[in-house]
Amino acid sequence: MSGKRGYFISFEGIDGSGKSTQARLLAEHLRGTGRDVVLTREPGGSPGAEDIRALVLEGATDRWSPETELLLFTAARRDHLERTIEPALAAGQVVITDRFADSTRLYQGLARADLRAVVDQLHELMIGREPDLTVLIDMDPGTGLARALGRGEGEERFESFGDAMQQKVRQGFLDLSREFAERFVTVDGNREIDAVAADIRDIVESWLP
Repeated sequence: MSGKRGYFISFEGIDGSGKSTQARLLAEHLRGTGRDVVLTREPGGSPGAEDIRALVLEGATDRWSPETELLLFTAARRDHLERTIEPALAAGQVVITDRFADSTRLYQGLARADLRAVVDQLHELMIGREPDLTVLIDMDPGTGLARALGRGEGEERFESFGDAMQQKVRQGFLDLSREFAERFVTVDGNREIDAVAADIRDIVESWLP
């Protein structure tokens, strides 16, 4: 066990913003500098949470009510926290997650229903922590939606809400970046992958202890 506490980084953004690619590239870079890195994702990141991922990301868009989705996502996040995130941080590792609680604040808290207060109450009760740094990749919603729908990964439940949802979520993330300005940095995702990655590397290196 390391005596040094780890560091927790989340990536957020609309579907198709490139956050998954950038999270992976950052993990590869930090490993190359000798950091011990855990790359994970939400929903998912632990065996139980991956089971819940299949429930919430597949099927018709009206399969679950917003309230039921919120409970499922919170259950998945709790398992992810217990099984993956907290043990890694306690061991002194850098944890990089593709999405965390900010996505729930947006998708279940605002974009689908007015449940933000409930989201925050559940988060405080069951999760109780935020990332040390959140990298928001901001992108034109139309471009992001086209990318998301073109992936063909079979998990298009949220992408299928369409352009209006993407616009609303993008604005919501920008609003969150102001609300939690102490941990958010925003990066322009409307550029080549390597240029975005270089900016993120510089930002993260300046934040890491």
